[in-house]
This record gives sequence, structure tokens and C-alpha cells, in this order.
Amino acid sequence: MTQALAYESEAIVALMGQPETQRNGQWLQDALQQAIMLELATLPPYLCGLWSIKDPERDRAVHDAILTIVMDEMSHMGLVCNMLTTVGGSPRIAHPDLVPKYPGPLPGGVRPRLSVFLAGLNGVSLDMYCQIERPEDPVAEFEEPSTSIGAFYSAIRQAFKRNPGLITGRRQVEREMANAHGPGNSLVPLATPKAVDDAVQVIMEQGEGSHSSPKNPFFGREGELAHYYEFRQILNGKKLVEVPTAPEGWAYQGDPIAMPEAHRMGTVPKDGWAQEPAYRPSEAVQALLTKFNQRYSELLRWLERTWQTDDPQEANDALAEAEATMVSLASPARSLMRHELPDGSGQTYGPEFLYIPA
Repeated sequence: MTQALAYESEAIVALMGQPETQRNGQWLQDALQQAIMLELATLPPYLCGLWSIKDPERDRAVHDAILTIVMDEMSHMGLVCNMLTTVGGSPRIAHPDLVPKYPGPLPGGVRPRLSVFLAGLNGVSLDMYCQIERPEDPVAEFEEPSTSIGAFYSAIRQAFKRNPGLITGRRQVEREMANAHGPGNSLVPLATPKAVDDAVQVIMEQGEGSHSSPKNPFFGREGELAHYYEFRQILNGKKLVEVPTAPEGWAYQGDPIAMPEAHRMGTVPKDGWAQEPAYRPSEAVQALLTKFNQRYSELLRWLERTWQTDDPQEANDALAEAEATMVSLASPARSLMRHELPDGSGQTYGPEFLYIPA
């Protein structure tokens, strides 16, 4: 791993700046490694918002919408890992230089003016989620476009089309998840150009929608929108619906969406709560933080093993361990949100998502 590919780098900007004729196998491997880091970077902020909802049963619609997006992002990361291994690469996930850093920009220089942070669900965090997922040209909005994650995936898609001979079908991890989470969420082997192209399309349209519609064509529940629009309608407090008289045919004029009551998780400082004297955790809180960080680090190591072994059974076993570890993160995270910060603000602690090397 070179420093040029580290999380806090301009790697994606540099990759996008290379002429299309130079986007070869090495370009694809470097770009896909960055894409894995991008997908991973979205999960901690969304999970903090999800876990902060006090009563998931009462706020089932919003809770399930965010949970669906989390599951989609996990599937996207798995599909990108399959893309990297099919062109001969090996995903790096559990490495101090590659794991997400909060607060701060997304990896590789994507959306450099956006600061991604860890906090509870509120209007500010929802707006940040929208900015992460924002398409180049959103339906029902009229803003100047900016470089998006979708633009990066478009470049990856074109590079695969220019280099179909690089696709080998090596180290492909399979997991059927269509019944629970929709047809786009299964991990499928990517051994042909069409399979790869279909996988990129799933990632792009689940996140940003198509140029003409905010609908998620690979939905797990009826009426599901692409991630950007799901977040935006929660922020706006009204469903996005088809309105024939609206300029784009869609408007936020549907049924009201109530903002869930959430724990007031504060924004995690750089390098964790203990770095700020005003937030220094008690022994009990520090034990919860350590437990969470250890499990998070184990999760990343299990994911890395999943795509670094040539043994399919070993890969499946590692992925199962990763899934179980992922589920186990919720308990210490929610426990942390019941502990108020010592600064008198009424805000609470929350998970730090700090990587602890083995």
C-alpha cells in the first residue's frame, strides 16, 4: 500500500485526472481500492444515525429506510471487492492508513468541501448524508452539479468496458440476499463484462437513482427510493412523490414524515472522545468505547480475510464471522448513547469507530 492510496489523500482526484487511454489494469485496481474505502466510509455515519433512534418500533418507517441503506452499502462494498479480485487485486481493509477518519472529507479527495462526521440523527447529519449520496443532477432540485461518487463509478464502468480481458472471475464471494434486501443486494460472481457492468449499475442507481427518476430499481420494499432521495425526504419531512405539474415531475409534497426522537449523540472529536479534556470518558464509558473499537477492528479484519483467501469455504466462514461481528456492534453503541457527556450540554457519547491494529 502506497501513501498515495491512503484514506487522507487525493488518490481519486488523481485517478480521475488520468486520460481514459491510460486507465489500465493498475488504474482499475487502484480505483477499486478507493471505491472500497468510499463504501466503508459511509457506514459509520449512517449507523450512528440509525442506532440513535430511541424507539425503532414507533419510528419504523425512518428506521427501516436507514437500515435498508446500510444494508445496500454493505452489499456495494462486497460487490466492489469482487470487482477488485476479478481483475487480480486483493482488497486492503484493515490497515491504519486506509480506515475512515472522522471528522473529515471522504477518501481520495471526493467532495473535498464536505466534512463527514459521527453524530446522532438530526437535520445536520441528514443533510450530510444527502451530500454524500448527491447525484450530479438531482431530480426535483436545481443546483449546480459537482463531482460525485457516481461520476467516479462511471469512470470505473468505462475502464472495465475498455479492458474486458482483465476480468478473470478470481476469488469471487457469493451470498444470496435478494429475498431479505432486494435483488440488487446479493453478492454475485463477477466473471463476465456484463456481470461487472450490472453490478456497477446497481451501485450507482441504488445510491443516486437514474437521470430521470429517484426510484430505486433494485428495491427490497415497495416504493423504495435511491439513497439520496430517501435521506432528502426525511430531511424535508415529506415524501417525494410524482407531481405531473412539477418541472421534473417529482416534488416533496407527499405524506408527512416525522423526524424520529433520537439520542443527542455529540460529534465525535478527531481521534476519539478522550482527546478532548471536556469529554474525557469515565472508566465505564471508556470500557464501552474500547469494546466497540475492538469489535469494529475485528469486523474489518474478517472482511479483509474474506477476499484474501483462495479457499471458498474459508471465505464464506470469514464473511459469516464479519456479519456476526457487525450485529454485535449495536449493543455497545446504544449503551454509549445513554451516557451524557460531562460538559453539561445534554449530548451523549457514541461510537468512535477507531481502528485498533491486532
